[in-house]
Amino acid sequence: MSTWEIRRAQEADADAILQCLAIAFAPYRERYTPAAFADTVLDPSTLRERMQKIHVLVAVSDGQIVGTVAGSTDDRCEGHLRGMAVLPEFHGTGIASRLLLAIEERLQTQGCTKVSLDTTLPLQAAIKFYEKRGYSRSGTVRDFFGMPLIEYVKSLS
Repeated sequence: MSTWEIRRAQEADADAILQCLAIAFAPYRERYTPAAFADTVLDPSTLRERMQKIHVLVAVSDGQIVGTVAGSTDDRCEGHLRGMAVLPEFHGTGIASRLLLAIEERLQTQGCTKVSLDTTLPLQAAIKFYEKRGYSRSGTVRDFFGMPLIEYVKSLS
């Protein structure tokens, strides 16, 4: 039986985070525009920028990064999540739930009472996951490199 932990991402984790994102989103590649897919799975430069600007967490199982999520706050102290991914073989293990809870707790400690995230229609399993954990559609839909980007929100108070 494997053990796992959630911790803040470190610079040395970058390649494993990129691999996790690429593997987790690979099944959806054909349903994304090329630019939307590139923005989702990142590259070394965009990941480095994300890690410098916002809080990135990783889930580590037996020394391997198996999941990631990032969260930031804005000037109104509202949180926003980005880049949630868990390797397919770890779906159903509780890692995704624990990652989400950990980043929400982090945002709460920064004074956030509301959190949002954006997702796309191909990610139906993710949408169900978020809805089960209290997220609901805000009604805001933006363009994401030629795809609808649907905003979900949750109260943290």
